[in-house]
Amino acid sequence: MTDSRDGSGVPLGRADTSGLGGAPAVGTPTTDRTPGTADAAVAGVSPVVRSRRLSPRKRARLWRGAQYAILALALVAVLSAVDRETFTTSVFNLDAARAMLPDLPGAFVNTLTYMLGAFAVGLALGTVLALMKLSSVAPYRAIATVYIEFFRGIPALLVVLGVAYGVPLAFDLRIDSLVTKIAIALGLVSAAYIAETLRAGIAAVPRGQVEAARSLGMSHSRTMITVVIPQAFRIVLPPMTNEIILLTKDTSLVYLMGVTQAQFELTKVGNNALNSSAGGGMTGLVVAGLCYLVLTIPLGLVARHLERRGTKGRTA
Repeated sequence: MTDSRDGSGVPLGRADTSGLGGAPAVGTPTTDRTPGTADAAVAGVSPVVRSRRLSPRKRARLWRGAQYAILALALVAVLSAVDRETFTTSVFNLDAARAMLPDLPGAFVNTLTYMLGAFAVGLALGTVLALMKLSSVAPYRAIATVYIEFFRGIPALLVVLGVAYGVPLAFDLRIDSLVTKIAIALGLVSAAYIAETLRAGIAAVPRGQVEAARSLGMSHSRTMITVVIPQAFRIVLPPMTNEIILLTKDTSLVYLMGVTQAQFELTKVGNNALNSSAGGGMTGLVVAGLCYLVLTIPLGLVARHLERRGTKGRTA
């Protein structure tokens, strides 16, 4: 059986289907080579699976949700493990807390009085120490360095005991005022920290301010008092507020000096409540801790506000 041929001699049914110039003929199937499909094929991932992948923002949102869920479960587990009866009778007894209410206002006032007295002493002495640390006189720098390292390295408890009992024995000196004794004891410790804070603040004042003041004919002392120190105090306001918070908590050491009922601060009131006839177990200390939070949390908010304000002022 022979194939029919056209005029060109090419057998019918065996004609070149590649088309002109090597292009595929009409009706010939072609392979889709779009870039997305090619990349997916090379990566070994189908376009459908690739389109279902989460974006980084969605993954971050899911991860945050998982963390919230874990924290919620942990909180539920802790609350479920608490013995409610023991908690309400020996940890936070409302009746015992009410019995403490008459003593709390006076304790609040005493705590603030002790803190302000100690801060006044610490600020005055700390300013002098900061200037001594920056002095060109070597003995001044040595004295300030030894003082700062010493009082930053020993516990405030030892300083309180030393001022209350050691100083009267060593120097035959009697201090009758409790406010004066606690102001000196805590002020000595606070001055070491305030000195370092002020030194950093003075160093942060732009050098151009000092040079401008000196070019106007101001002496070194006047430049420090009228130009440098005011700006340094503005810079160190946030850390200075933190020092006030630390002093507020350190007033809990006052009871070591021996106090009368009129001189009780918050910790002493809470300590006395432990042996009160009202009972309540640890309720007294819990209430005292909450009272300290009432004082320190607003101070912390003020410190953060001042820090944000200072940051905006420097970037403006």
